[in-house]
Amino acid sequence: MSERRAGPAGSGSGHLEGLNPEQRDATVHFEGPLLVLAGAGSGKTRVLTARVCHLIREYGVAPNRILAVTFTNKAAGEMRARIARELGAEPAGMWVGTFHSVGARILRRYADRLGWTRSFTIFDQDASLRLVKAVQDDIGLDPKRWNPKAIRAEMSAAKNQLVTAEAFARDNEGSFDLFVKNVAKVFPVYDRALRDQNAFDFDDLLVKPVELFERHPEILRGFRERFAFLLVDEYQDTNRAQFRFLELLAGEHRNLMVVGDDDQSIYGWRGADIRNILDFERTFAGAAVVRLERNYRSTPTILEAANAVIEENLERKGKTLRTERTGGERITLVETYDESDEARWVVEEIRRRHEDHPELSYRSFAVLYRTNAQARAMEDAFRRQGIPYQVIGSVRFYERREIQDVLAYLRLISNPQDAIAFGRVVNYPRRGVGQTSRERLAAWARQEGITLLEAAARAGEAPGMRPAAAKGLARFANLIQRYSARAAQVRVGELLDDLVEELDLMRRLQEEGPDGEDRARNVAELIAGAADFNAELIESLEDSEVDPFTELDLFLQQVVLVAEVDRMDPDADTVTLMTLHNAKGLEFPVVFIAGMEEGLFPLSRAYDSPGAIEEERRLFYVGITRAEDKLNLLWARRRRRGGDWAHGHLSSFVDAIPEKLLERRRSERLRLRERAMRSYPRGSEGRTTAADGSDAGRTAELDDATLNQDLPRFVAGERVVHQTFGSGSVVDISGFGRDLRVTIDFDSVGRKRLLARYAHLEKDWP
Repeated sequence: MSERRAGPAGSGSGHLEGLNPEQRDATVHFEGPLLVLAGAGSGKTRVLTARVCHLIREYGVAPNRILAVTFTNKAAGEMRARIARELGAEPAGMWVGTFHSVGARILRRYADRLGWTRSFTIFDQDASLRLVKAVQDDIGLDPKRWNPKAIRAEMSAAKNQLVTAEAFARDNEGSFDLFVKNVAKVFPVYDRALRDQNAFDFDDLLVKPVELFERHPEILRGFRERFAFLLVDEYQDTNRAQFRFLELLAGEHRNLMVVGDDDQSIYGWRGADIRNILDFERTFAGAAVVRLERNYRSTPTILEAANAVIEENLERKGKTLRTERTGGERITLVETYDESDEARWVVEEIRRRHEDHPELSYRSFAVLYRTNAQARAMEDAFRRQGIPYQVIGSVRFYERREIQDVLAYLRLISNPQDAIAFGRVVNYPRRGVGQTSRERLAAWARQEGITLLEAAARAGEAPGMRPAAAKGLARFANLIQRYSARAAQVRVGELLDDLVEELDLMRRLQEEGPDGEDRARNVAELIAGAADFNAELIESLEDSEVDPFTELDLFLQQVVLVAEVDRMDPDADTVTLMTLHNAKGLEFPVVFIAGMEEGLFPLSRAYDSPGAIEEERRLFYVGITRAEDKLNLLWARRRRRGGDWAHGHLSSFVDAIPEKLLERRRSERLRLRERAMRSYPRGSEGRTTAADGSDAGRTAELDDATLNQDLPRFVAGERVVHQTFGSGSVVDISGFGRDLRVTIDFDSVGRKRLLARYAHLEKDWP
């Protein structure tokens, strides 16, 4: 380890107060590379902000000489706010943002050096996928046979490895792998289409700045002189393109501080390379290393479990989390019957804890799972019991159809070359422009060498164009041109509000049926967000030079760059449901990790390689360390996967947790099932023969009737809830087992006689 150059603490070093010795070592480090191995809950954000303050306050470094890169926009905002509070003023000129947002800002200045204009569009996931499909249509590659999402993922992986479209095509045009060979056909056409439409996709925001620096050494030299100090958070999640970006910027002064945790590297599936952090000292010779192992979040029980789990991994730098907290509940390991039973147990436990512990609001609880598909059963249980919840990462706000439609209008207003946006909204709302008319317009635009929007303005000249369609296209072009002119003169909130009103969009959405009101509310939320958007704040980090961008350009950039976890409302009193990947960086007093079954967590395919299984184990470690006070692990004996029942076995990951730390429990439904099974005679192994001669087995019948908690034991006069009919009172019960029938007087629809096994009745909670 190299010798650290530590500067004077200074009398006004309030940013150093309360730091532990390791945090202080990292904070006062001055020049040269520094690797901070920051364990979960060890205060890494505080170290990053303290070091920025130390550089400015104690070493006199100008804020505009500092670049800090974070994992999310939310983290960037929090870091900037903390620094401003500590310094008593905004760190004017300092850049703080994600890799993508920093890349976008660099390209806003220099995109013209690469063949784009500086007012380019950034294609989000939906727009890039539409472009992939359009390219497949153009080259005759059937999207039904060759999945556009898979093709886009392959191109994304290549870009993040800094493989160009031309190199990919050259290396794979003769591949024996037909899928890769087809990607090689799509990739160059896709990239040319992006350039033709003056657009970058999300991956380009990482790749193109690297290309810019490598092709234009004078630009790189300017940024090296500008940013004398680089600080990077979540370094373990960087990919090849991000590594190269940092290597180029820090290659001369080497004042690069990276903060990360190799034990929390969980994004290998999207290109992150754990070797970036494991090999940091080899890449940046003489680097200082500081380990932050003191955890300020979790109980000793939770940390002991986390340490035991992660010690199973071989590819790691090595550290042990410790805490000064004492006590703490054991980890509850719950065996349940199926996913519905698992969800029911979670909901009832949250209800119990919420009632027994007044200090715990609903926002104190989080339910984590390996795959998004597991959210369905959880959502059903929360809805039935009326417990408020928010799902992070399911249908993302900006991916909703109505939001994408409005954003397509804004993208076209901002960038008239955006053919994907044009295609999405040219006939929304309907203006008499059918598929045939659009195809004729596109063919004529190609022939004339003009954009689709220019062609629409002159649609009457296009061969074979119906007069009604030509009129609709001309009106559409006029609308876009008018708002393009206004975009440079009015705030984006006003522009969007006027556009939605002119399109009469709210009324049209509300008339769409039961979901129309929700869609209209989503658009209203987008308008509110646009009204609150402050372009001056977004660009407050910029130099004094005036950039030729409208507020609309910058608003669209922010929309594309926002991560879904950034939209989580931490003040909403709701239980949070999310995947383990989305939980990264968050913490909750009480955490439930559902689906702890072999084949689900870890996923079956992870056993194909040691690296994959170690990443799954790191993901489990991330989940464990989200919990502050109480951790619950749940698994189900059976779970529906792809429409079929799969029998579950407890995840092997749990084996690493010392038994003394576990409290093993079984759900009430599971105990009831076992008790019922014991009550049946064992003759012929307790099996019966079905009508078709197959061995049906008593267990199946018990599952559906005697043991099914979805068929509660009702009594006359009891209050129940039905998903469709609402609340009501039980009047009569007849039959038993699979033939159990319940007569109910519903408050809203009157008396109904229901077959219990299909009714999914729930007790009406007081």
